[in-house]
Amino acid sequence: MDTWDAEERAALVALLRTRPEGMTWSQITAQVTEIGSARKLWEQHRPPTLFTEMLAAELGTDALVEAAREIDTWRDADFRFHTFRDDQYPAQLRDVHQVPPVLFTRGTLLPGENAVSVVGSRRASERALRMAVSLAERLVDRGITVLSGLAEGIDTAAHVTALDRGGRTVAVIGTGIQKYYPAANRSLQDRIAAEGLVMSQFWPDSPPSKSSFPMRNATMSAYGRVTIIVEAGELSGTRIQARSAVAHGRPVILMGAVVRGTNWGRALVGKPGVYQAETPDEAIDHVKRITSSDNPAAGILALAKG
Repeated sequence: MDTWDAEERAALVALLRTRPEGMTWSQITAQVTEIGSARKLWEQHRPPTLFTEMLAAELGTDALVEAAREIDTWRDADFRFHTFRDDQYPAQLRDVHQVPPVLFTRGTLLPGENAVSVVGSRRASERALRMAVSLAERLVDRGITVLSGLAEGIDTAAHVTALDRGGRTVAVIGTGIQKYYPAANRSLQDRIAAEGLVMSQFWPDSPPSKSSFPMRNATMSAYGRVTIIVEAGELSGTRIQARSAVAHGRPVILMGAVVRGTNWGRALVGKPGVYQAETPDEAIDHVKRITSSDNPAAGILALAKG
């Protein structure tokens, strides 16, 4: 992959902003990948004419011009903008169907990051919070990045533990990079940006929405090598991450309470790459087998033999 020039980046943003013919972001990304150029796709849907070019110049409303201006403002912001065709874009996200076409990051983006998600209920039990702390400590001690979604409860416990133990943590958020949600985690979000990485696939000023968190969970699943679900309810958003991980071919470790307490947890047990653990040590044993290999697929095979 090469870092796109300014015209390509502006064309991608214009396509995503205007969604010609009602295309979804995934459809736009797929077509850009097939053609190899966002500018060519834009011209297919919005062929330029002398009249439209003159009108756009006069009114200053051409979508390409607006996209270029927007990207210019992002260069002066406290975050970085990446397209899925850029060298610094995380390669593991390109492996999945829901590849985010753009990313906004605060902090340090590391290539080939070895990360494990620790996620679960916002209203977690004390036992589950202790388990999240224990899992995060063990991951940090093995040099593995603690990945989570900056939500209250399990996510917060995992992030804070990783930072306090001197490890690295990455937060994949369900809002724009300039937003803070929940508000109580504002200082934590800033701390993660300073010491780790905050990542968003939404426009910088986007508020939270019903659709943004499932999308966030799918991206978190794709970014990490494995997902550990500590505690969750029947309607918990973490079930989306579990199902996304299975679809992505990423291993999932369900703690015993999830299996016993949810229909979806029981339904996932026995599927390829899905495992159950009763204790943090048992969960970390599974993680060791996965992360001991440079090849994620080989890690899944090792789990199956274990």
